[in-house]
Amino acid sequence: MKYKFIFILLFSFFLSNSQTINLNESHIIDYLRNSQLIGDLNSNLTFTIKPFDIEKSGLKMDSINFNSKKYAPLVLSFLKSKGKIKILPFNFNFEYNSHHPYNRNNGSMIPNRGYQQLTSAGLYIEIGPLSIQLKPEHVFSENKSFQGFPESHYDIIWSKRYALWNTVDVPERFGIKAYSKTFLGQSNIKFNYKGLSFGVSNENLWWGPSIRNSIMLSNNAQGFKHLSFNTNKPLETKIGNFEWQFVSGRLENSNYKPPNIDKTYAGTLLYSPKINQLGDTNDWRFFQGIIISYSPSLIEGLTLGHIRWVQMYSALLEGKYTWMKGKPNFFPLFSNLFRKNDVYTDYEEQTDQAAGFFFRWIWKDSKAEIYSEFHYNDAKHNFRDLLLDSDHSRAATVGIRKVFQASKSNYLFSWEWTQLEQTSGRKLRGAGSWYRHSSVTHGFTNRGEIIGASIGPGSNSHFLSIEKLNSNKVVGLSLEIIDQDNDFYYYAFENAKDFRRYWKDFNFHIKFQKKIKNMWIYTNLMYSRSLNYQWELDNNVQPYYHPGKDVDNFHINFKMTYEIPII
Repeated sequence: MKYKFIFILLFSFFLSNSQTINLNESHIIDYLRNSQLIGDLNSNLTFTIKPFDIEKSGLKMDSINFNSKKYAPLVLSFLKSKGKIKILPFNFNFEYNSHHPYNRNNGSMIPNRGYQQLTSAGLYIEIGPLSIQLKPEHVFSENKSFQGFPESHYDIIWSKRYALWNTVDVPERFGIKAYSKTFLGQSNIKFNYKGLSFGVSNENLWWGPSIRNSIMLSNNAQGFKHLSFNTNKPLETKIGNFEWQFVSGRLENSNYKPPNIDKTYAGTLLYSPKINQLGDTNDWRFFQGIIISYSPSLIEGLTLGHIRWVQMYSALLEGKYTWMKGKPNFFPLFSNLFRKNDVYTDYEEQTDQAAGFFFRWIWKDSKAEIYSEFHYNDAKHNFRDLLLDSDHSRAATVGIRKVFQASKSNYLFSWEWTQLEQTSGRKLRGAGSWYRHSSVTHGFTNRGEIIGASIGPGSNSHFLSIEKLNSNKVVGLSLEIIDQDNDFYYYAFENAKDFRRYWKDFNFHIKFQKKIKNMWIYTNLMYSRSLNYQWELDNNVQPYYHPGKDVDNFHINFKMTYEIPII
């Protein structure tokens, strides 16, 4: 009788309809965001928490290109329409790099030279408020060898490179053979009720308004297993709309090592295994994070938000560091925002954390938006410290997008700038590069890739683009300039005062996107010119300021999303 009551209760709730547009389909998300900017999408979605629910989010648009019923058509209805089975789109993504990896926000794919592909298909099942999304992924990569950090660098430079590799899990190459694996992908199980959702998921997440480089959480790495409590749509109140997502999850290690682990300097082995305080090399990490966004009713189009995350080895969470004072806390996210509140210093030093704020402001009449993120990867001592040394350990992104009309066509101009490089204050107070940590030595990674900004620790990015937006087609040109890990460059070469070795990439993109019946096609062709690749330059050549090792790389990114028609 007890189970019968629960069964009846489940079916008495509203239907869930909560399949999501996953981050492998970023071209569809970009289409919706562009449509909001143009005015074709009537939605108060902030696009700061992704993926989002395509039914519950309140998407309303008049378009032949996107239809939620065609995106995931109904296959079977049962239990008097209380239960449904839908078929999700088939995804086929492939990439090719000619010289060295160019790896940006591609989920389960790996840093790879040569060809790699991701394929994914799935089903969506709902029974009352319970929804199950099965969307596994298979990845195959040629994983060809390429020149990484060169032997031509002196041993002392190698020792300084290992200062990074020993504190973050970012192997140059994932083994020496072709890579082929199947993952849970964008799968989830959720309980949905009146705009709220609680569930377990392996989906990639993206937090914040940025489009190229999300500082706090992105799909630059494989998705990780997590519990999530979040809104399915903006919750409307008299003072404005609220969205949030609270996540507790498990981050895994890559189990791949950096190159030349036998290398020594001054008789000391450079490689240090990544271990917790118990000497365990394979401990997983506990991640907990929250994003909250608020759109005030008095200021149209404005969204303000806060993000914070913490991570630690599971041994700390489980209380296995018995010699340390302090008790395990299963909600570390809500304690000790400032260092003055640290009760147990040793305990707190074993925790990696970051926090900050963001905003996005849409000007509908002008068909424009501006957005920004500003975050810290080191806790401030107190509020006075925040005011006096506001640049310490900070990272920032600023972006502007504007739609112009010409010859009955829409043109979209976009600019996004991201800086992860440490500021000049590091000379007095080193913060360390973003995403690395002296105690959580796997850094802010999952299975060997950064889960924040794709440019990686110590790097900066400028991205400029112009796109022609037609009803079902996008054509664009872009210029991307990357300063590769300036934090390492300054650290490695400051004593030599060698200002010639900046590694800078100039990337030229051609983009084409089109909706053909049930198929979304996206292609990005890129030519990259890397100046001083891997900071390599011959000291024995004259004149003094001569070119270093400059290389060319050709990159292709193709995405196909096929909405399977059901007759």
